[in-house]
Amino acid sequence: MSRFWLITVVSVCLSVSLLSCKKDKLLTDPSATVQFSQDSILFDTVFTTIGSTTRNIRVINNNNQKINISSVYLEKGAGSAFFLNVDGVPGKTVNDVEILAHDSIYIFVQVNVNPTSALSPLIIEDKILFNINGNVQCVRLEAWGQDAHYHFPDRAIQYKNGFLPYSTVSQSNNVTVTWGGGAVGQPDDNRPHVIYGWLVVDSTQKLIINPGIKVYFHQNAGLWVYRYGTLQVNGALNNEVVFQGDRREADYADMPGQWDRIWINEGHTDNYINYAIIKNSFIGIQASILLDPNPPRRLKITNTIVKNCSKWGLYTQYFEVWSANSVFANCKEYCAALSWGGKYTFLHTTFANYYSQEGGRGGQPAVHIDNYDGSTSWPMDSVYFANSIIEGSQSSEIEMDVRPYTPAPKCKFSNSLIRGALPTNTFVTNFGNVFNGNSGFDNPASYNFKLKSGSSAKNLGDGAVVSSYTSILGTDILGAPRPTGSVSAGAYQ
Repeated sequence: MSRFWLITVVSVCLSVSLLSCKKDKLLTDPSATVQFSQDSILFDTVFTTIGSTTRNIRVINNNNQKINISSVYLEKGAGSAFFLNVDGVPGKTVNDVEILAHDSIYIFVQVNVNPTSALSPLIIEDKILFNINGNVQCVRLEAWGQDAHYHFPDRAIQYKNGFLPYSTVSQSNNVTVTWGGGAVGQPDDNRPHVIYGWLVVDSTQKLIINPGIKVYFHQNAGLWVYRYGTLQVNGALNNEVVFQGDRREADYADMPGQWDRIWINEGHTDNYINYAIIKNSFIGIQASILLDPNPPRRLKITNTIVKNCSKWGLYTQYFEVWSANSVFANCKEYCAALSWGGKYTFLHTTFANYYSQEGGRGGQPAVHIDNYDGSTSWPMDSVYFANSIIEGSQSSEIEMDVRPYTPAPKCKFSNSLIRGALPTNTFVTNFGNVFNGNSGFDNPASYNFKLKSGSSAKNLGDGAVVSSYTSILGTDILGAPRPTGSVSAGAYQ
């Protein structure tokens, strides 16, 4: 090897060695700092004792030498509601954390909210402090927490595929349980309700839910109104009762399938849901017979929005449903699946399917109607859609698969905007409808089904329908008056 190449090789080796030594040398400059992937961590509403999903932050050393963080700790110490995991080491204080030059570590943060009697949301705050050569840096932590009533299963029903865990709204029979409207600290105060497993309104029990109550369901949880039980949802305009999943982070605000359903069986004439928002479930409402096909089997739905279900919005089996001023929207499959016959009335109801989650729709129309179960046909007393909308992103949004039955089924559609076509069977009455017109919704993707001026649903409705039910239909779902001379179809005037 020539002398030139020998000098070159030695020089390169010395440079690499010196550079390596420099990187391995600890930086002790008191002005040294680290950088963060974000300067604060915000947790959306989390419930007492439940905690939240884990958030993380990246701590970056952009210096040319490794750095030692002498301590990473929570400002509020052992009393903090937050928990840290610093580069794999859990604790509220972690000492001597080294980060190599131009390297980084992750800190994972979780929060638990201790029970409190406060009824309104409260802010839980803290800081992660970093002590580096006597220099202190910080990252803010903030969480919203709220106390709630919790319903945990205490028994289970065995079925062929496993066990169904459940609890009941009360340990007593012949009792009325009220959520909301009571004094602070009382069982019927206005705190939200968080349900694990199935919460059952048992036979002879009645559950009344007053305006503004929020009901949160854990994964796979649901509300089951068992046969002869009663559910009465008494929401109000701008103070609706809300049913949704218990994950409050922003990532879950519009995620379908977070909880199971509201399931209502036969046996009572006075089940109703008024001014409710039911969202992000597997099935929104199921109204179905369990054991007895004889009446009563009734459900009334008014001024209610059911949306963003990973299966169906409304699912019925030989039931009697009366609906007005309501919206069933953006579901993976049917917005309404009316099966096994039954008796149905939909007045000023909007069925609109523009579902775009999870790869889009499953191909089913917005509304499906049938009167059979396998080889068994069921009576279809009547199906009546008036002043309503059946619309969506497909070429046809209505499907009827009705078999002959005695007495003959009766289906009437009047003064409604319908995407697709109705069958020409003798039992179907078609009066004053508009097919394949302009829906003219404001913004279907964001569940805004108010009507633009060019909508074909404008002035399509029959004022006589409004006059027949003025107390309910005199105003639309938002409280806007319906002049009987210029009635629009659907839930929105």
